[in-house]
Amino acid sequence: MKAQEILELLKTGDIERAKEMLSKSIDELEDEELKEILEVAEKVAREKGDVELLKMVTYYYAEFFGIDKLKEFEEFAKGKGKEGLFQLADLYSLLGYPERALQIYRDLLEGEEDNETIGEIYYGIATIHDELQEYEKALDAIEKAVDAFKKCGCREKLEQAELYLAYITFENGKIEEAKETLGKLLAETEDSEIKAQVHLVFKEIFEDEENYEAAIHEALYSLLEGGRGEVFDVAFDGFIDLMWQLILEDKFDEIASNMPMFKAALPELGDFFEGIRRIALYRKGEIGREDVSEIIMKIKDERLVSILEFLGEAEL
Repeated sequence: MKAQEILELLKTGDIERAKEMLSKSIDELEDEELKEILEVAEKVAREKGDVELLKMVTYYYAEFFGIDKLKEFEEFAKGKGKEGLFQLADLYSLLGYPERALQIYRDLLEGEEDNETIGEIYYGIATIHDELQEYEKALDAIEKAVDAFKKCGCREKLEQAELYLAYITFENGKIEEAKETLGKLLAETEDSEIKAQVHLVFKEIFEDEENYEAAIHEALYSLLEGGRGEVFDVAFDGFIDLMWQLILEDKFDEIASNMPMFKAALPELGDFFEGIRRIALYRKGEIGREDVSEIIMKIKDERLVSILEFLGEAEL
């Protein structure tokens, strides 16, 4: 069971893996399982001084059980220097206190001379304004982050900031500029995870333009570059969102004709993609419901089955 695996990781001190598994499994855990994990995680976080783990615990208590532990976290985080303040700003944002988060970032900027830290601060500010749909302010902040990362030669953080710059530029309605930034980044980066995210932004742009054939192709490229880690999960969620949208808009031909491409590229998910193809064909009236049920029965992964059932709800 995943709950026991997470508990074992926490008790043996493998905190990074525990955090990763908890974030991925959070929606699959029963309430009692999650409560036990949070109790253990809170104790471990305080013992080890892991501010990120305690932030996760604080957020999950509020999100799933309505338990407010914010003041306790504030005291803990403020004793952890800059790292603690960054995590506190992130928690404020997660809990719906954007102005508090912005104030922390403003305080962090005062007297700061290290360009890498300045870049991280402006990146955080950009995320807050983006969430508030204040896109011009977000664009101004992310441009400052890019400039700071250039000055310090922080290539990995620079590429992530340039990616975000392209996305916010797209949100500002400057499509050509966004595509230009993405194209340059795609040509220059050697990081497959950045490439995956570039294709994901291209997917959103083409979807917004209702160029669904191109959006589907970009979704595939994103999955292929995403490896099997967190970025793949983000790319996969983007693919599912696209499929849902296409089903709602009755774009069944586009779905059905492209699923063989996905099956060939990612054969380990072949039955899943075939399930999507059959849902589209069923909606077109070309096959019966039993044909959809047949392929779903072959899939052992409960999460994939749930996703197909979710996509099938679009026919209602």
